[in-house]
Amino acid sequence: MSPIRSSRSLSFDVVGEPLSIKGFTTTRWGITDLAPGTAGPWTLDLQLYMTERAAYRFNLGSATPRLFVRAGDASDTPVPAAISASQDVAAGWLDGEHQVLEVDMPLAIQAWIEAYLAHHGEAPMEGRKKKHKGAGRAREIDT
Repeated sequence: MSPIRSSRSLSFDVVGEPLSIKGFTTTRWGITDLAPGTAGPWTLDLQLYMTERAAYRFNLGSATPRLFVRAGDASDTPVPAAISASQDVAAGWLDGEHQVLEVDMPLAIQAWIEAYLAHHGEAPMEGRKKKHKGAGRAREIDT
């Protein structure tokens, strides 16, 4: 069995469309023309990590699997800098006040991630840790 690559180049474009909300006009940014390869105006490498396997499985199990693109500061024109298939990573970017654009994950990328998970195994289920009697409680000490 040949090794599964953990990185793929994806190309795409970023387009803005005007959006008017209660008299205010803003721009809604989105990803278009996402495809494997380096043919588009923007190219990023989607890198898969062993530590994110549970997040990939969760994403693939959703009704519409997504890819997430970190695109600079939230108030600026998007400048794509990273791409991930993990909602956990995307949430971290949002917490850092980065702009995150979402796009439907192409079937070819879904199949590639499935093959990655099949090759490397599913992430182990994280069970709840058992509390030991007295753990986290102050104890009196006889002196």
